Amino acid sequence: MVDSSLIRVLDGNLVKLFAWYDNEFGYSARLVELTEFLAERGI
Repeated sequence: MVDSSLIRVLDGNLVKLFAWYDNEFGYSARLVELTEFLAERGI
């Protein structure tokens, strides 16, 4: 994600921006898949 309100141009050719990456959804989805996998096998 990029917060476009925080993008700044410095000295004409240098750009400063704020961005972040969040992988919690992917991690949560894999935990659900693992839980289903284990439940199907009675583990």
